[in-house]
Amino acid sequence: MLEGIEFLNKDWFWLLLLIPVAVLWYVFKYRKQTPELKISSLKGFQATPSILPKFRHMLIVMRLLALGLLIMAMARPQTVDVSTRTKTTRGIDIVMAIDVSASMLAKDLKPNRLEALKLVAAEFIQGRPNDRIGLVEYAGESYTKTPITSDKAIVLKSLKDIRYNTIIEGGTAIGMGLATSVNRLKDSKAKSKVIILLTDGVNNSGFIDPITASELAVEYGIKTYTIGLGTNGMALSPIALSRNGKFQYGRVQVEIDEELLKEIADATGGQYFRATDNKKLKEIYAEIDKLEKTEIEEFKFYNYEEKYRPLVWLAGLLLVLELLLRFTIFRSFV
Repeated sequence: MLEGIEFLNKDWFWLLLLIPVAVLWYVFKYRKQTPELKISSLKGFQATPSILPKFRHMLIVMRLLALGLLIMAMARPQTVDVSTRTKTTRGIDIVMAIDVSASMLAKDLKPNRLEALKLVAAEFIQGRPNDRIGLVEYAGESYTKTPITSDKAIVLKSLKDIRYNTIIEGGTAIGMGLATSVNRLKDSKAKSKVIILLTDGVNNSGFIDPITASELAVEYGIKTYTIGLGTNGMALSPIALSRNGKFQYGRVQVEIDEELLKEIADATGGQYFRATDNKKLKEIYAEIDKLEKTEIEEFKFYNYEEKYRPLVWLAGLLLVLELLLRFTIFRSFV
């Protein structure tokens, strides 16, 4: 009966302690008002059978019930219907600049650096439903794989299609990859613009200096997170092509220009991360996900429905009925 009902003024329930006091007072008063007469015989009296005297205590019960109902009414029972509406503020535009040079096929991450990155990046994209994301590929040169879009299906398909190919000039043009990413974001109206730049090497190609590209990012208010991908020491990496067109692998020293990546991150207000294995790479993207959160406002609407009126009406009805019975049927007994 009281399911879903809340009481606004619970302190009024302390008045319920009056009920047992009233019961004790009634018992005490009843005994005082019932004198005893001792006689030797009842033969001279004619008994008239009636059950009304047995029900005279109903009057005090009705009065106490009315009192309890009035106290509950003063406690102000009400039901609350809560509805919510969420409003997503202007989100974040993110460009993921991915190194697709031949060294990304190194097997220090499983199954290789590029495939490990694609798995982690796909989880990152799926976890950001309110943001727009774009993809940039770069090796010796760079190009836009996917412009920034809110259609995650397109971004995920493009990410899945990324692979090493001979169409892009060989090498690692970090400045070119960063500059292309800045170009995709410079006209964005998003409240936050972010580049996640990943590489496994040193800048050895391209005609745009990475520092110049980072200065462009600063000018357009674009934060850059940089990730150096590769183990410490030697890694099994492509070293040559065999006659059948497949790569031959050998142990190669991992060289990542960490100083450059740190400088780019610091200049733009981002952070530099080093991913030496699959687990670390996943943790890095999870950390970036926490650092760059889209604000979501939640509005709650409360609809209160007062429930005290039926209690007041019922209490009043009991009091009226009690008075009617007291001055009619039970008039001779009270």
